[in-house]
Amino acid sequence: MKPIQNTLNLVGRLLLVALFLPAGLTKLTGFAGTVGYFGSLGIPAPTLAVVVTILIEVLGSIALLVGFQTRVVAIVMAIFTLAASIAGHAYWAAPADQAFVAQLLFFKNIAVIGGLLVLASAGAGAFSVDGQKSKQ
Repeated sequence: MKPIQNTLNLVGRLLLVALFLPAGLTKLTGFAGTVGYFGSLGIPAPTLAVVVTILIEVLGSIALLVGFQTRVVAIVMAIFTLAASIAGHAYWAAPADQAFVAQLLFFKNIAVIGGLLVLASAGAGAFSVDGQKSKQ
């Protein structure tokens, strides 16, 4: 990768982390409320689902931040984001007064999935643990 590509890759990873890390930490600090919310969405085993969600959002963010196992982590987070979008932003089943916002959030997540897939394809770049390993 060229220096500008490595820089843009790092900035892209930081921006993805800015979405996932606060979300994971909020779920962690509001664990009981998040379990209740997941239950209200009809998600099976909501406590387990919240634990898995927190692990993916927090540990995945840290991995993306430092660029560790970036391709694998980006794919896992893309799959997770698709599942979360279907479960949490089902605009097709939302009441009419909530459908617009749900649709907006759903397609925002689809765009995030696109970014994660590009990251999975490109790798973390030179400014990362992965990039440093490939130099050795």
